[in-house]
Amino acid sequence: MRIVFLDVDTLRPDHLGCYGYHRNTSPNIDRIAAEGLRFTNYYATDVPCLPSRSALTTGQFGIHNGCFNHGGLHADLPPEGPDRSFRRRLENDGFFGTFRRAGYYTVSISPFGERHSAWHWYAGLNEMHNPVGKGGGERADELEPTVMDWLDRNGRRDHWMLHINLWDPHTHYRTPESYGNPFADDPPPAWMTQETLDANRAAYGPHSALDHPSLGRGGRVPEQIRTLDDYKMWIDGYDVGIRFADDMIGRVLAKLEELGILDDTAIIFSTDHGENQGELCVYGDHQTADQITCRLPMLIRWPGVTRPGSVDDGLHYQIDLLPTLADIFGIERPTQWRWDGESYVDAIRRPGSGGRDYLVVSQMAWACQRSVRWKNWMLIRTYHTGLKPYPPVMLFDVDSDPHELDDLTDRRPEVVHEGLALLERWHTEQMAVSASPVDPLQNVLREGGPFHTRNMLGRYCQRLRETGRGHHAETLEAMYGQTNRS
Repeated sequence: MRIVFLDVDTLRPDHLGCYGYHRNTSPNIDRIAAEGLRFTNYYATDVPCLPSRSALTTGQFGIHNGCFNHGGLHADLPPEGPDRSFRRRLENDGFFGTFRRAGYYTVSISPFGERHSAWHWYAGLNEMHNPVGKGGGERADELEPTVMDWLDRNGRRDHWMLHINLWDPHTHYRTPESYGNPFADDPPPAWMTQETLDANRAAYGPHSALDHPSLGRGGRVPEQIRTLDDYKMWIDGYDVGIRFADDMIGRVLAKLEELGILDDTAIIFSTDHGENQGELCVYGDHQTADQITCRLPMLIRWPGVTRPGSVDDGLHYQIDLLPTLADIFGIERPTQWRWDGESYVDAIRRPGSGGRDYLVVSQMAWACQRSVRWKNWMLIRTYHTGLKPYPPVMLFDVDSDPHELDDLTDRRPEVVHEGLALLERWHTEQMAVSASPVDPLQNVLREGGPFHTRNMLGRYCQRLRETGRGHHAETLEAMYGQTNRS
């Protein structure tokens, strides 16, 4: 058996055809879904990029692995301490190490390690390729020669695992203009109305409708997001990036067919996080612990293991993949390295047969939030707003309101109580088995809050006043006082 792990950065599932999107963004990804298993409620434990992939590779919540920010104390895994042997345990017991223990030769083609100085990402790899050297922002066509060369030289060998990381849906939208716009005649998502857009423009926050740093750069990005036509141009840029990545995925599938190995290759498709596109006043970024940023697409096409066209609606974390792989491979779980994940191998064999009762997801890089996802609910608890207009608690019915337009906190106090109780239960359980007596969240708050908005208060309040939103500056200054004013 061979394994290809397709890892497309910044990809929300509801912009894929196999998850019901009205635009044809993903014919090749949709093929993988049609020939395999699709998960509908699959979540990153910790977002955005560095926390999510650190959780994946360690099999641990950020509250345990300590890596759930983009800078500061918690942008690195902690040292193992006096029990560390000649090699770190992660090399054998992390994501890539698990494939190696199962007898696979492991390869990653990705700029991720360099982009975040996340050298722990390489643990357990036999080969690491960073062919463009930009440290992120590489287009699919720039990575493709390395991918195809590796497959041409090695594809017919057996027992290898190849990780391919594509960045094209991530801002700034940089698909070549020569590619055109396959969605020029397709309307944008119907949930965004002029009324919603106007409300967002009256609000505030980094990467809000008025404050996104990509605006005005030209190319596929509008000067401003004022009208639905502007929003269409913005969403076109995102969706074209998805289609551009999907085209390369199609060529990877074609290469596997050309080599005669597609039917002996397992394909795992997912991402590190989603992307808010107006939800909670965030455009083209991943700044929240909400349904949009934390919910992931997850597809598994594994000949002999998955059933074509099957769907699982259970609640799962991406850290559940590690113990699931261990069960598929028939290898023992580590005894000196804790995995927080739970195997969903039964759900793979019998979709709909498993899943957790509730999930807790976290964000510490752009805001400090922990959120609970259960039944039809998402409750978001905010500890630091990251200079955004968030109350301490928000509650959304994500089945009927997937874009989080209607905060039900005041109308459903009994549900808020239930969600806060679940969050407290989770926190108590995780701290009881933590190697540290201190919740890393407290360290982030003591450092000045989320990394990306630390020391931004003064500059951002100045911008708010320059753009006629001085009342929002007063709100932020009252909330955060004289801290982070530079």
